[in-house]
Amino acid sequence: MSDSIATLVHNLGRTIVGKQDAIRLVLVALFSGGHALLEDVPGVGKTLLAKSLARSIEGQFQRIQCTPDLLPADVTGTNIWNPKTGEFEFLPGPVFANVLLADEINRATPRTQSALLEVMEEHQVTLDGKTRSVPNPFFVIATQNPVEYQGTFPLPEAQMDRFALSFSLGYPTETEELQMLQRLQQNLQAEDLQPCISLAEVEALRQRCRQIRVEAPLQQYILDLVRSTRQNEEIVLGVSPRGSVALHRAVQAFALLNDRDYVIPDDVKYLAPFTLSHRIIPASGRQAKFLVEQALQSIAVP
Repeated sequence: MSDSIATLVHNLGRTIVGKQDAIRLVLVALFSGGHALLEDVPGVGKTLLAKSLARSIEGQFQRIQCTPDLLPADVTGTNIWNPKTGEFEFLPGPVFANVLLADEINRATPRTQSALLEVMEEHQVTLDGKTRSVPNPFFVIATQNPVEYQGTFPLPEAQMDRFALSFSLGYPTETEELQMLQRLQQNLQAEDLQPCISLAEVEALRQRCRQIRVEAPLQQYILDLVRSTRQNEEIVLGVSPRGSVALHRAVQAFALLNDRDYVIPDDVKYLAPFTLSHRIIPASGRQAKFLVEQALQSIAVP
C-alpha cells in the first residue's frame, strides 16, 4: 500500500472503529471512479464514514437527507430570478461537491432519484438547456435501510447500476463497540480530522488505477462471470456491460490498495459479490449474493 493510501486508511480509522474492510471497499469505489451504496441499519457509522472521507481528502462535503417531498431542484440546483440584474441566476444544488452523501436515498421519489442519474454517470448537470460540470473528483455515497420499507421507493435498475459497489458496515464486535465507548472521552469528530491527502492526489491515484495490469485470462474470467448472470434461469435481469467495466476498474483499485501493479484472481473473487449482486434481479425466493457466489464456484479460475 502506498504511503498516501496508508495514511488515508489510518486517518479514517481515527473516527471509524474497526471496519477496515468497509474502509477499503469505499476507497475501492473512490479510486475506481465509481460510487458506493451502503445498505445498513441506522447508527453504524455510514454518515461518519462519508464525512471523515471528505475531510481526509480535503474535499467539499454535502449531504442530502432524502424524503418524499424532496424535489429534483433540491438536488441539482435551480435558476432563480434576480430583480436587481433582471436575469436568472443559477443556485447550485448539493451535487456540486466532491463527496455527496445521499442519506436514505430510497425515501426520495423516483422523480427525485432520477435527478442523480446524469450527474453520477457523466459528472454534469443539465438544467434549462445548459450543462454544468460538478467538481472533480465527484463521489457519491448513498445509504438505505434494508429493514424499513414503509414510505420508501425502491431504487430502479438504472439507479442501482450507477453504483460501483454495494456493501454494509454491519454491527461492530463487542471489542470494537467497547473501543467506541472509550473513545467518547477524546470527543474526536469528523470535523477534527486533518486532511491527509489532496484532491489532486486522489486524481493521480485514479490514474494509477487505470495502469494496473489485468491480463487477458482475468478479463475473460470477469466476462464469464458477468455473462453467466444473463444466462442463469434463476436470474430475471443479469449484469449489464456497465457492471463488467465496474468490476474491471474495481479490481484494479483493489490491487493498488494491496500495493500491486497487477490483478490476481482472488481480487475478482473478493469483489464480485460487492460489485455484481446489486445489479441483478433474482427470481422469487433467491438471493442475489448467493447466485453470484454460485457463479464464482461454477466458473473455472484462470
